Amino acid sequence: MAMLTPPPAAAQSAMEQYLMQEISTLQNRLSAADASIAMSKVTEERLADELLLTDQSLDAAFLVICGALAFFMQTGFAMLETGSVAKGNVINILFKNVTDVCVAGTLWWLVGYGFGYGKTAGGFIGSDNFAISKIYDGSGGGPLGQDGYEMWFFQWAFVGTACTIVSGSVCERMRIEAYICSSVAISMFIYPVVVHWVWGDGFMSSNNTNTDKYFFTMDRDSNGFIDFAGSGVVHVVGGAVGLVGALIVGPRLGRFNPVTGEVNDMPEHNIAFMALGVGILWLGWYGFNCGSVLTLSTSGYLAGKVAVNTTLAAVAGCIAGVFVSFKFERIFSVSVALNGILAGLVSITASCAVVSPWMAFLIGVIGSCIHYGARRLLFRLQIDDPLDAAPIHCVAGVWGALSVGIFCTDEAIQYAGYPNLNNACGSGRQFATQVIGVIIILGWSLVNAAIVWLICKFTIGLRVPAVLEEMGMDVLQHGNTAYGDRKATPGWQLEAGGGGGG
Repeated sequence: MAMLTPPPAAAQSAMEQYLMQEISTLQNRLSAADASIAMSKVTEERLADELLLTDQSLDAAFLVICGALAFFMQTGFAMLETGSVAKGNVINILFKNVTDVCVAGTLWWLVGYGFGYGKTAGGFIGSDNFAISKIYDGSGGGPLGQDGYEMWFFQWAFVGTACTIVSGSVCERMRIEAYICSSVAISMFIYPVVVHWVWGDGFMSSNNTNTDKYFFTMDRDSNGFIDFAGSGVVHVVGGAVGLVGALIVGPRLGRFNPVTGEVNDMPEHNIAFMALGVGILWLGWYGFNCGSVLTLSTSGYLAGKVAVNTTLAAVAGCIAGVFVSFKFERIFSVSVALNGILAGLVSITASCAVVSPWMAFLIGVIGSCIHYGARRLLFRLQIDDPLDAAPIHCVAGVWGALSVGIFCTDEAIQYAGYPNLNNACGSGRQFATQVIGVIIILGWSLVNAAIVWLICKFTIGLRVPAVLEEMGMDVLQHGNTAYGDRKATPGWQLEAGGGGGG
């Protein structure tokens, strides 16, 4: 049997070299594949980061735009109020509207935002982030992104609205100093505390994801108090402060017959301004309500629903106001139609994200009717509210907050992004929660308003002198008139070269 002989050394060396080259090539290919996979992962992570940054930028821009729309409502309030008062008080109204939003901006920056959205102190009030010292541009851990600059800006428009509502109830007879005191109290304490309760980490908050103890049932069978865009937080607060102010300062001279108590007509001086103001307010309300979804990148669909419901409530309020006023007064009242729009808008502000369109229409109809009934009740009580600010904002705001519990569905609550999965709407627990929350907010606002107004009354005084009220405050307090004619100055003919042209 023949023996196998090993290959020559030269052949063995060539084979080893070949195998080593193949192994090296395979290793290079594997390294290249690993590098490609690693590069792919890096690219995916980079794209994910860029998409996240894009979403955050989009959300921030969305809030800034909506905040600007909501701030534009200040112009709407100014036009509505100037059209509603006597022409001798137009400058006074404009001055108050300008100063109150500036006071609100200053105090909201210094203390209000911290009280509203700072770290909670027992569920009652915020305790940090004063002068927005803890703003993180969205990188912090605050609930719903309120640690960003854009959130401060958006919420500033809300506090400005709460302050300006008061002006409509007390105009044409209240001292400027007393009115500014109300703006100070609202923007630095009364309003921020309610904000903390409902929208921050307060004891009523529906957004509080840091605890299992939710308002009313104290477990996750409750959603907390739901007020999506502020029927209770903004409008009840502002309207209640205005109502107490109108009661304590008293009616305008001549508003009620001193013998019979009948209401004397004090007509608006410019209906066109009123219509313009309501149109601007309606436009701004889309920023108010739609912006309250807070994020466009993940909740744009919800903003669309909110816009539809806001529109339907406004048109329903107008139609209902026209019919009701015609039934009782036998005229087609433009002012009631305009106020009906506002009552519908206030009514839907709390529930715009958690009800269906037909519910929104019905909420607007009821809100407008409630406004008209409250208006007539104030006449009977001889409480003079020149712009129906309390019936529109406080009374319709109460209805709006309660309507959440009446019309909400559990599916709609989840669609709107509230954190709990339960049957609070179907079982009636949500309505009970809304009732208790409204009582607390209304009581807080009325009591604090009474304290502020009474302090003003017995210190600086609330009311302007009778002669100032009768003549109008523009000339004597502001040194000008809104519709003054410029007269020719002495010597104009000499300056013009003898009185001729060219």
